[in-house]
Amino acid sequence: MTDNHTTQPTDEAAAAQAESDLELVLADELAVEPRDDGPTAAQLGLELPDDGDEAIALLLRELAEARGEASEYLETLQRLAADFENYRKRVERDQLENVRRSSQRLVEKLLPTLDAFDGALGYEPQTPAEEKLLDGMRSTHTQLMDSLVAEGLSPIEAKGAPFDPAVHEAVAGGGDGELVVAQELRKGYILQGRVLRPSMVVVEEAS
Repeated sequence: MTDNHTTQPTDEAAAAQAESDLELVLADELAVEPRDDGPTAAQLGLELPDDGDEAIALLLRELAEARGEASEYLETLQRLAADFENYRKRVERDQLENVRRSSQRLVEKLLPTLDAFDGALGYEPQTPAEEKLLDGMRSTHTQLMDSLVAEGLSPIEAKGAPFDPAVHEAVAGGGDGELVVAQELRKGYILQGRVLRPSMVVVEEAS
């Protein structure tokens, strides 16, 4: 015969344990992550007064000062960025100017050679051998001028053009009216938009 009084405490303990386990499961399911409210006043190095209004006033002052400092930092960074941009542009201009000066020095050294070509090519050949020699010189002159044109060199228009003292140097002729170039004695050149050497010309009145 089974004794009911001996099994009852065991059943009650099991029920209590089950209820405890259920509470733990529910607690885990309903657990909420702790809210991150950011740094505390102490962490920010602030000592807030106990009075709420004074604490709010202090925080507003600190905020205004922080914004002011941030604005100053921004202005400083903007000035630095502008200074750097100006520096970059200045370096680019200096580099371009150095290239232009190097090209100018090179072309200036070649001007006597170009003058020699102009003089030789103006010669009228008398024999087939001279004509052949001039053909070779014309080819060499063309190749040289093509290379110089690629560097920004261009001859100044002279004979028959209106006289322009900015690009023409009159050494003979003249008149009271409008002048034109009657003869070119020495060719002039423009390099990259600047007069490298004016044309030496003879002028006369326009007809």
